[in-house]
Amino acid sequence: MLETLADRDDVRPVVLFAGNRNWDSIILRDRIDEVTTRLNLTVVHVLEQPPLDWTGETGYIDGDILVRHLPARFRRFQYFACGPVPMLAAVENALVGIGAPADHIHTERFDWV
Repeated sequence: MLETLADRDDVRPVVLFAGNRNWDSIILRDRIDEVTTRLNLTVVHVLEQPPLDWTGETGYIDGDILVRHLPARFRRFQYFACGPVPMLAAVENALVGIGAPADHIHTERFDWV
């Protein structure tokens, strides 16, 4: 989605919350870094096991983290989330809990086999 927005020269602000176990487990990190140069994109990495010198968000994506990084008009946004079922349940609950309309939340769920 990010690459499509960049290819279309989309100027809308985008916030990507990327929850990962640690820095080395972030998938497509190089591509995310590259597309950041082409979009009005803010990336918020949330690490479960951060390195000692980490100053970013830690733990899991929750309502407090969302509120700290979303712009004031976040209730107007559309939300797209992809990930394992437990994570998406938590993110959906957090979004609704901070006031995001449930019909603005779109998900793609997967499960590990």
